[in-house]
Amino acid sequence: MATVLVTGASRGLGLELVRQYGAEDWEVIACARAPSKAAELAALAAASAGRIRVHPLDVTDFAAVDVLARELGGRSIDVLINDAGTMGGRGGGFGASAFPEWESIFRLNAFAPMKMAEAFVAHVARSTEKKIVSVSTIMASMARNDLGGFYPYRASKAALNAITVSLAVDLGRRHGIIAAAVHPGWVRTDMGGPRADIDARTSVLGMRQVIAGLTPERAGRFWAYDGSELPW
Repeated sequence: MATVLVTGASRGLGLELVRQYGAEDWEVIACARAPSKAAELAALAAASAGRIRVHPLDVTDFAAVDVLARELGGRSIDVLINDAGTMGGRGGGFGASAFPEWESIFRLNAFAPMKMAEAFVAHVARSTEKKIVSVSTIMASMARNDLGGFYPYRASKAALNAITVSLAVDLGRRHGIIAAAVHPGWVRTDMGGPRADIDARTSVLGMRQVIAGLTPERAGRFWAYDGSELPW
């Protein structure tokens, strides 16, 4: 049975990733900052006959990430999905940048996925699929930015994309690991809002197809949920 680890599993895309992978008989390691407040995630786990296991994890607590990696010991993780993230505010806007907010956004959107990769590289390397996937955004694309604004969100996700490219190069050479970034689309979640283009089910169906189709040749690239490639 293949295993997937999902961060940010308590709601939105993370919850839908857990639901869909669990329905496909994957073993799911669902990580959530506050599982006691995630009733829907708990219900999925309770109905899964043990396939979905929930672990409390604040990915910005790097010591806690190390503890979970040790707890999972010799487990193999076929697909590690860094879904936890935040848009934050606008960081105060140009001329009034709220840099403490920048720091918290970068810690969650960029530093935490890097830490997850470092902590779980051995788990992924011993698996069959060997994939590390980070949920990014088209707003990180410099080629597609014609609106401006959202400085910390754009910058933190662009940093995540840069990290992903280096992971693809370094971990591909050392361990045969495939790393890639995926844009989920504009999704009707708490972050995306009610006017977004697609629902979480459609987004995750697409992302799962992209993930399933990842090969070494497709590593280190930026994919949309519909399978199209995005420019950096």
